[in-house]
Amino acid sequence: MIQSRSLSENLFNIVNIVIMAALTFLCLYPIWYALCLSISDKAAANSGIVTFYPIGFTIQSYQEIMKDFMFFNSFWISIQRTVLGTAVTLAVLILMAYPLSKTRRDFKPRDIVMWIVIFCMLFNGGTIPWYITIKNYHLIDSIWALVLGGSLPVFNLILMVNFFRGIPRDLEEAAVVDGAGPWKILFMVIVPCSIPVIATIVLFTGVYHWNEFFQGLVLTTSESHYPLQTYIQQLVVNIQTSTLSKDQIENLFKLSNKSLNAAKVFIAMIPMLVVYPFLQRYFISGIMLGAVKE
Repeated sequence: MIQSRSLSENLFNIVNIVIMAALTFLCLYPIWYALCLSISDKAAANSGIVTFYPIGFTIQSYQEIMKDFMFFNSFWISIQRTVLGTAVTLAVLILMAYPLSKTRRDFKPRDIVMWIVIFCMLFNGGTIPWYITIKNYHLIDSIWALVLGGSLPVFNLILMVNFFRGIPRDLEEAAVVDGAGPWKILFMVIVPCSIPVIATIVLFTGVYHWNEFFQGLVLTTSESHYPLQTYIQQLVVNIQTSTLSKDQIENLFKLSNKSLNAAKVFIAMIPMLVVYPFLQRYFISGIMLGAVKE
């Protein structure tokens, strides 16, 4: 039997649609604006009249980026950082979350270790001790400084611990009966059952490493070691005309710095825009399953 909706229900649905449409616009407009600004000519970009569509279409900004070695060098550093950082963080979280998901009888120092981790999350040592620690390990200007500097996100650890606790113990007991040891149980039983939370953490970690710029600013001393977001954050007009050729000087006069920077920002967003749809389907299920302790 089809029931007609009341006026209040229809009004509620309309308000929800309006709010979701507004939020969608607020999320998508910055991306669209960066694209429009990047393909607009110098006069339109500098005068601030570019809004919803490009004015004076040109791809000169992208042509200049193709000649920018520093941009692609930083892009490559960010790719390395994201891949290595995600792999290291995932390995650390799995190896740490598995024993912490056990009962106190199976792993006696569980509560002590968990309290230490939470305490460090709430009361960290600060930027200077963190920098000194990285420096004492001789990791400054190294990709490993960017990878290891935040390889234990406590929120993700708690998420994975709670997810592991929700996996039925019958699976582990059956594996023990079949003669499996702890390592085999972890990688042959627990990990395959944890794909949703692993995909969620991969998404969190990958986005963090790709978008993070402060560590690159602190832990690197030269622009040649900057990750992409640090390079973009440090974009400043500093043109040494004495070192440029006549053609390069002419191109710079034709090109808006705003358009060039917008093109670099837009290119920097592309990897996350491409990867996210493949992991998004795991996002909600991973959060819900890992956030509830059974």
